[in-house]
Amino acid sequence: MLLIIGCKQQQYKPERIQAELVPVDINIKSDTTITSFIAPYKLSVDKAMDSVLAYAPNSLTKKDSKFNTAIGNMMADAVFELANPIFKKRTGYPFNAVLLNYGGIRSPLNQGDITTRAAFQLMPFENEVVVVELSGYQMKEMFTYLSHGTAHPISNMQIILNKDGSLQKGTIQGHDIIDNETYFVATSDYLQKGGDNMTFLEKPISILPLDYKIRNLLIDYFKKKDTIAPVRDNRFIKEN
Repeated sequence: MLLIIGCKQQQYKPERIQAELVPVDINIKSDTTITSFIAPYKLSVDKAMDSVLAYAPNSLTKKDSKFNTAIGNMMADAVFELANPIFKKRTGYPFNAVLLNYGGIRSPLNQGDITTRAAFQLMPFENEVVVVELSGYQMKEMFTYLSHGTAHPISNMQIILNKDGSLQKGTIQGHDIIDNETYFVATSDYLQKGGDNMTFLEKPISILPLDYKIRNLLIDYFKKKDTIAPVRDNRFIKEN
């Protein structure tokens, strides 16, 4: 005998929904039980965050120049130096250049000791390094985008603007772009997905994530270099 039992799904709805606004401000008293519980963990975290990684002889800010900044140059050069060995180990050849974004520089580096906390403040996001393979045409799109004048950090590329602000030349490792060649550019996963309207990065010929957070890379760079004293140079200039 086959017995079939039908079930009708019940739907429940709340009779009413109530909400209450609870302002969070300095008038709220701390819970001593919770404070005591987290105290040893906070002490451990603070100790790690305040550990000194390097020293900066001068303060560095992304507002110190219009086209390229010392802090932006440092970040792009750090990615080129530390991420390239990882990429080369996986592929057998190095990538050509680096492109980051101006908005990703979230704080200055003040003169004096550079701590782990300062690295987190400089790059608080979880962005990771990815290497994209771009055609010569996509590279030319990149230079057209960059010629608008924002000091996006770049490394191993040069952009020269005419007096009227138009693009005179864009080169990679000192060479002109060839349309039917491909180029490997390290960038962030945020930009590769079209962040900051960098749509030329959204459809690369190939892409290789390096599983290396830019913040962690900067921490490693600070430890390696000891003294951080980057300068502005001619990687992005406008003719007078």
